[in-house]
Amino acid sequence: MTRLRKAALDLTDLQVFLAVVQERGFSRAASKLGCTQPAVSLAVRRLEARLGHELFDRTSNPGLLTQVGRVFKEYADRLVRLADEAEASVQDFEDLQRGRVVIGTNDAGVYALLPLIERFQSAHPGILVDLQRVPSRQMAADLVHGSLEFGLMNFHSPERRLRSISLGSDELVAIVAPTHPFAKRATLKIADWAREPIIFHNESSPARERAIRLAEQRQSPLNVRLAMPTLDGIKLAVQLGLGVSLMPHSCAADEIKRGDLVAVSMPEFRFSRPVQLAYHRARRLSHAAAAFLQVASQWARSRPVNGVQPRVNAQSARSYE
Repeated sequence: MTRLRKAALDLTDLQVFLAVVQERGFSRAASKLGCTQPAVSLAVRRLEARLGHELFDRTSNPGLLTQVGRVFKEYADRLVRLADEAEASVQDFEDLQRGRVVIGTNDAGVYALLPLIERFQSAHPGILVDLQRVPSRQMAADLVHGSLEFGLMNFHSPERRLRSISLGSDELVAIVAPTHPFAKRATLKIADWAREPIIFHNESSPARERAIRLAEQRQSPLNVRLAMPTLDGIKLAVQLGLGVSLMPHSCAADEIKRGDLVAVSMPEFRFSRPVQLAYHRARRLSHAAAAFLQVASQWARSRPVNGVQPRVNAQSARSYE
């Protein structure tokens, strides 16, 4: 006779558990949920009985998680999020006039995504495109865990559970003000660039790490003088003469065209970054996400980026060095 499995975790109990974590206390969670504190305590005790472990350290702060509780919280977050996504998917089943597509991107990726979003919204104006700021190094993990439907990447991930659509490539260039002496040069040595006051994004990236390593190899450590949270802020600071920077050409294309900024190639540092839209190869997409993937695939086949013809890559990508 087949042995019966334990009862499944109750979604409502998970939501109560997460409310206690968020509010850092049972009474505050009860107030937020509109129920009594005994009801909150009972829901947590049911989870603890099901798991066979205490989730909160009741000897100190009642909202402090135990080690098991911290591990369990990660899975509870995913389960509740997946339940929300399942409900949203059912609601959108018959009507693509509603829906949401969640895309992770860093600051630079927005510039590559906007033309694609413009094309998608012309075909599906009722669907919300939700761009969430995600560090490059975290993108693959969020796609695997299901918190994102798509992720804009500038490197090849070794994660085999992901597929990608190549949207082309982009070149990293030095960015300077039109009045800067470098603006008159056709090319620039990294040693010369490194000595100038440098403005960087305050989030680390593979490109930034590569620039630091290359400068150190040339015995010219980077003179980083200003760190900023956005590319728009960096471009404005460069225009004001506060320093020079390094970024993908596409991110400053409008300013370069207007003459507000000048892009100077650095042959020692020249390499093309892939621009690709990644997603989970096995997870079923919502109808809104499936529609976005279809538009992205068509757009990639028909439109070059920076002179490079995009192509669809259905194979798992290799690690990018």
